[in-house]
Amino acid sequence: MSDLFDSRDPAQLLPGMRQARHAIGRGQLIVMPTDTVYGVAADAFSAPAVAKLLAAKGRGRQSPPPVLVAGLTTMRALVAEVPEPVERLVERFWPGGLTIVLPAQPSLSWDLGDTGGTVAVRMPDHHIALELLEECGPLAVSSANLTGRPAAVAIDDAMDMLGDSVAVYVDGGPSDHGIASTIIDATGLVTGERGVRVLRDGAVSRDELQDVLGDLLEPDEQSDGEPEAADEPVDAGGSA
Repeated sequence: MSDLFDSRDPAQLLPGMRQARHAIGRGQLIVMPTDTVYGVAADAFSAPAVAKLLAAKGRGRQSPPPVLVAGLTTMRALVAEVPEPVERLVERFWPGGLTIVLPAQPSLSWDLGDTGGTVAVRMPDHHIALELLEECGPLAVSSANLTGRPAAVAIDDAMDMLGDSVAVYVDGGPSDHGIASTIIDATGLVTGERGVRVLRDGAVSRDELQDVLGDLLEPDEQSDGEPEAADEPVDAGGSA
């Protein structure tokens, strides 16, 4: 049976965070609030835990989850290179609703699914999520919903869809806006083959990206906002 803790209640906050950390350490799943929508999280370096996350959502390895990080320092440890334009994006939009796809650090020992050698990273702007990331390290996090269902913007939504597949639910109240993160592919800045592509529109607008990137932002060519896994490694239709 899952445990539920209301982080807005001081009497429940500390035990809830402790149980969430323990669950992550045991390779279990938790649901936590983020600045976008509720996310279901697992230890990014535990292949069985990531497999549980995908199974809970009803997704396969072709839809690997993004990884949430506590900041730029952690991001540098996970990716092969952070181009200067990406540093500008991070300075402007992190913590916040921008997920960035880059080539993964090849020396890392992890298995997020069929990533094609890339990883999608984001720093959320939520104190609960950031505290867990500081204490547990990078977390594989996808929106807390079943495939094809709307992303959870309240804890009850997540519990109804994910049930006992999640060990600990941390309630942070209704999501502030319920808009998922914008996902961009910046791998072309590393390979020199192209600029930055928007893979999914979300919390950060194209105009805001244009202000930072200028001509490096490629024209919008996505028709449905949900690219195939061969083009991008994240759960584009359901990342937090």
